[in-house]
Amino acid sequence: MAKNTTITVQQIGSPIRRDKSQRATLIGLGLNKMNKQRELVDTPEVRGMINKVPHLVRVVGE
Repeated sequence: MAKNTTITVQQIGSPIRRDKSQRATLIGLGLNKMNKQRELVDTPEVRGMINKVPHLVRVVGE
């Protein structure tokens, strides 16, 4: 991963009836409403959070 690369993540699923850890992961990514998008620095920590909730988020741009 190159220095200062970013990825855009969009929330596509609702956190209703999800585990607390999955809700907390969405909040950690800065997502809390449907279709909200955030541009995040591409780090292993962020990739791990995305991999924890792949059914709730989509990577729009890299």
